[in-house]
Amino acid sequence: MKNAIISGLIIGILSVLWIFIMHLIGISPQPGSVKPIEFGSVLIPLVVLYIGITNYKKTDCKGKMGFLEALIQSFKILIIGGIIAVAASIIYISEFTKNGNLMVFSERIFGALLVGILFALGVSVLLTNKRNKVD
Repeated sequence: MKNAIISGLIIGILSVLWIFIMHLIGISPQPGSVKPIEFGSVLIPLVVLYIGITNYKKTDCKGKMGFLEALIQSFKILIIGGIIAVAASIIYISEFTKNGNLMVFSERIFGALLVGILFALGVSVLLTNKRNKVD
């Protein structure tokens, strides 16, 4: 669980930094359009999730990890990171936006949820090396 907390905190903190850096350079989510620089935020969960699951495999699983183990650990990491990112988004919307574009942020958060699930599946498949027999 320690690995999930640390990796989740890293995802959450980097996501918070991303939100506020985008605000500082003058880019805020607009309805119906996504600026190309906004797609850079996708790299945060992908890279940290991969590193976190690799670390979990080496330390906790002693190099052998099944798909379900990796998937559960991925979801733990993403839940912790997601809670932090959503909390920061709520603070950002309430304190820093004039028109309170809650709908636009809701769309972005839902998109991040879907992307996170796909990343969890992909990283789990990629790093699985223990076969589980189903008889």
